[in-house]
Amino acid sequence: MAGHSKWAGIKHKKAIVDARRGAAFTKLARAITVAAKEGGGDPDANAALANAIQKAKDASMPKDNIERAVAKGTGEGADADAIETVLYEGYGPGGVALLIEAMTDNRNRTGSDVRHLLSKHGGSLGEPGSVAYLFDKTGVVTVDAERWGEDDLIVAIDAGAEDIAQDDDVFEVLAQPADLAAVRAAIEQAGIEIGTAEVTQRPKTRVPLDEQAAGRLLRLIDALEDNDDVNAVHANFDVDAELLEKLAG
Repeated sequence: MAGHSKWAGIKHKKAIVDARRGAAFTKLARAITVAAKEGGGDPDANAALANAIQKAKDASMPKDNIERAVAKGTGEGADADAIETVLYEGYGPGGVALLIEAMTDNRNRTGSDVRHLLSKHGGSLGEPGSVAYLFDKTGVVTVDAERWGEDDLIVAIDAGAEDIAQDDDVFEVLAQPADLAAVRAAIEQAGIEIGTAEVTQRPKTRVPLDEQAAGRLLRLIDALEDNDDVNAVHANFDVDAELLEKLAG
């Protein structure tokens, strides 16, 4: 599993930098709107909305922007009904499984864009159900394992976390998506600095890649994530952490 959590951390940092430039605010707002539309506007009763709002806050999205996005999802915005969530499944270089989450007002356009990007970068679009079984939807909080010990994270178990795993120099605290906010809060209240906290599709198994295949895969993922309609890309690859830093740099 070496390097996979580091990849998540690199993605998280990139997303924050992009968002502070304004490039990702649209995606963050769209995620809030869809969560509010599907589960209501109260984050205390809607875990998906609470997680979407927290991601927006992590990226320094202004409070007014967040409130407008929630209002749009609860019916005060006429265009909320036009947005739908779509999950694409496919394969990348090296046979890596890909789950591509999109939020779109035009399914045909987004599907065509995703298919084109996969083909251009050595991937292919799969049938529904072809790779989804390789992932578990999981709330994950990462913590620096060089700074904190596993015993420090017992508070997370008490708050509802299901497991604590170590991936290279990072602890992954695993929880049900609905429990992510409580687990994150417990860790932070204990004075422990977190790296990332998000609901993700966590791979059950991972495919090892050499430098060439990893480089091609990361270029594909970057291209997909740069698409305005793509909200997240999940992949079940395994790359050495040092190589990952080299490729990401």
